[in-house]
Amino acid sequence: MRTVENRLRLSEIAPGLVQSEIRAMSVECDRVGGINLAQGVCDTGVPEAVAERAAEAIAEGYNIYTRLDGIAPLREAIAQKLARHNGIKADPDGEILVASGATGGFYAACMALLDPGDEVILFEPFYGYHLNTLAAMRVRAVSVPLADSNWALDVDALRSSITPRTRAVVINSPSNPCGKVFSRAELEAVAALALEHDLFVITDEIYEYFVYGEARHISMATLPGMAERTVTISGLSKTFSITGWRVGYLAADRKWMGAIGYFHDLTYVCAPSPFQYATAAGLVALPETFYAEMAREYQARRDQLCAALTDAGLTPSIPEGAYYVLADATPLPGAAAREKARHLLRKTGVAAVAGTAFFSNGRGDHLLRFCFAKRDEDLQRACAALRAVL
Repeated sequence: MRTVENRLRLSEIAPGLVQSEIRAMSVECDRVGGINLAQGVCDTGVPEAVAERAAEAIAEGYNIYTRLDGIAPLREAIAQKLARHNGIKADPDGEILVASGATGGFYAACMALLDPGDEVILFEPFYGYHLNTLAAMRVRAVSVPLADSNWALDVDALRSSITPRTRAVVINSPSNPCGKVFSRAELEAVAALALEHDLFVITDEIYEYFVYGEARHISMATLPGMAERTVTISGLSKTFSITGWRVGYLAADRKWMGAIGYFHDLTYVCAPSPFQYATAAGLVALPETFYAEMAREYQARRDQLCAALTDAGLTPSIPEGAYYVLADATPLPGAAAREKARHLLRKTGVAAVAGTAFFSNGRGDHLLRFCFAKRDEDLQRACAALRAVL
């Protein structure tokens, strides 16, 4: 009797993809009733103009599918924002896609532009969703470590990582998890190699307004020769504290946008309709001072958390942007960062993420990542707990 092959099995890649350590720590934090500095949920207040317009849009019946690239008022507001804040010229009819979060935009862009077996360069420490999205598409991620001391770009290491199979470079600036803001000189070095080797550059700029001190955010698409080959991804989740609304956007040359829009439609159909109207209202109504004040408030939160970590003996790497801190957890018990994170949660009620979630080849085992996008009272409790117990 012929043996029938078992076809009821997981895909080839599924066994190697485990639950995000960020999500795992959030679940554990909820279980013990802790303070979640693990996940970038950004639970600070939603701007009044945005919240009010969301309720109005629902009441007005904007609850059905939109055009696959998003509603016209939001695409036009994004185009104006890109021109005003980023120096990017993008046609709202053909070069802008409203996405189901920046994550949805990244997924659609990768589906449209990459093939199985291609190689894509990530700078390390990286954002795990970038890595796992590429893995899900059978694209090989090639990690280029940034300098341990100050997260500086090693241009020679980047150059040597490029092979005939390389198709793109991914840049996350300001960066999750280390808060690095790529300098103009670093971006120019990446651009030169992208032009030399005919590569795409996919930029995740979701934290563009969370920049501190002397650092300045620069969009890769504004550099000479880069507009055609750069896919710029951002969104309103972090800026308006609406991470659960899933409203992001993407700007790219129209020659790529048709395919990107197709894959976004295939996977997500569209971003939530009433929230598109709400974020459009926010982009139009909020003054320039909103963004500057937000950066000042988050810099104060950064300094508050870094001071508490220092007092607790967990030396932080001071971020230039975003709202995360990587701290040296060497003093904590545990052979690995995952054990150190769980010990910290048990002792203090503060949840952090193992640094290994953001590195390859076992690196980052002495680090924990903390998020400071929290309500003032929660951040104060977390800082007090760290100081009291450690």
